Amino acid sequence: MARPRQFDEEAVLDAATECFWSRGYEATSVRDLIETTGLTGASLYNAFGDKRALYQKALDYYIEESIADRIQRCEALPPREAIGAFFEEILKRSLSDRQHKGCMVVNAALEVAPHDPEFRKIVATAMKRVETFFLDCVKAGQASGTITRSSEAEDLARHLLGVLMGIRVLARARPERALLEGVLAPTLALLDSRD
Repeated sequence: MARPRQFDEEAVLDAATECFWSRGYEATSVRDLIETTGLTGASLYNAFGDKRALYQKALDYYIEESIADRIQRCEALPPREAIGAFFEEILKRSLSDRQHKGCMVVNAALEVAPHDPEFRKIVATAMKRVETFFLDCVKAGQASGTITRSSEAEDLARHLLGVLMGIRVLARARPERALLEGVLAPTLALLDSRD
């Protein structure tokens, strides 16, 4: 009969996520994960599999705890306000990120996804989720007259996704309020209804 686990799996996953997020996949060693989680190598492998499997679980955990959670909170707001609140939270997180970790999904898109089709699909799905949130907001805002109809909803949603990715990358090297707000302000102004 197998022994029950003697650790809090969510706390371990949270610690592993922080480790991968701050160091990246390649730079994170199994020793780093052991030190960060407090587990032995055997316990880590038994609970989560190899480093790649743990990274996938950490990335999935990040997507649910960060991106999905933010979308859910913002969806409760009126469409134009929801987009503004989403970006306001991104700016706040980017400016308070002392380690310059950025977004784990963007980091995975740059480091792992180009070389691994499975991770490319995970990253693409996460980005599509954000794009869909933007698209739903834009369509609802266009229907209510709070978002301009001068551009197609799909194009505006893609533009918002591109600006989001740009802000998250810029913030890694230049987490400057004026820069990030300067990127965002014209984008939000573009949404405002002039019809």
